[in-house]
Amino acid sequence: MPDSIRYEDITCPIVLCQQLLAGKWKIVLLYMLSMRTHRFNEMQRLLDGITAATLNKQLKELVEDGLVLRKSYDEIPPRVEYSLTALGAEFNKVLDSMQVFGNAYKQVAPHAKTN
Repeated sequence: MPDSIRYEDITCPIVLCQQLLAGKWKIVLLYMLSMRTHRFNEMQRLLDGITAATLNKQLKELVEDGLVLRKSYDEIPPRVEYSLTALGAEFNKVLDSMQVFGNAYKQVAPHAKTN
């Protein structure tokens, strides 16, 4: 077995999605960005419990994977905005399905953890 798995070695699309979305905050970040463009500090304020280092790391990975666009403006003070790429916007279909499932699950399992 290899020491590491590279994306190009993964043949199962479910495993590929899991690898792309690995990280506690990535799905939440994609959800936030599905609604509108956000700036870094705004996202950090809205996400209770995320550190700047974690937010930076997960946004960087989403940018590298082509799901999020990072736009830097040549201004003082510097301004950076994050939005979904066209590929990242395709994930909205998954988010919609997750919302339907989450609502259905809450109905049949009201004891389920909701936060």
